[in-house]
Amino acid sequence: MSDRRCRYCQQVFQPARYHPQQLVCSQPSCQRQRRRDYHRAKIRSDPLYAQVVKESRKKWRDAHPHYQQQYRERHAEAVERNRQQQRVRDQRHRLQHLVKNNLALNLRRSPAEVWLLGPTADDLVKYNLADSQLLILQPVSLSRRAPPPLVKNTPLVLPPVPVYNRKHAED
Repeated sequence: MSDRRCRYCQQVFQPARYHPQQLVCSQPSCQRQRRRDYHRAKIRSDPLYAQVVKESRKKWRDAHPHYQQQYRERHAEAVERNRQQQRVRDQRHRLQHLVKNNLALNLRRSPAEVWLLGPTADDLVKYNLADSQLLILQPVSLSRRAPPPLVKNTPLVLPPVPVYNRKHAED
């Protein structure tokens, strides 16, 4: 028999003698993943199987009504991890919604140079203006003028930054 490479751990293994079509090694973690993948595919493809699984889960939840509450009380770190992961999912969902629903201002046509920085800036594929963490960098000007003070609830509007040109500076 020829050696094969496990589709999950990528280790080379010898298929079992009585199962020459074996695609996954015998490691418990790989076998668990194989069964999990089969179960999910079966639920997607077989509506009757999906209905039986759904009813089985409901029956178990009805028999154990306080399980979720007790689990959360005993596993605070899991609750916090789930909360963080949900925030990331929510933020990703909002950004995907923004990409689909463009706003009127296209930053590519703006005369100002705008950089979107942050962990989610690459999700704004079409350079949409959005509620997000935004850092605007401006070139340093030679004039020592201070920016106008910000008044509460007014938009930030900065005057155009003069461009330093050596020819004019030498005159």
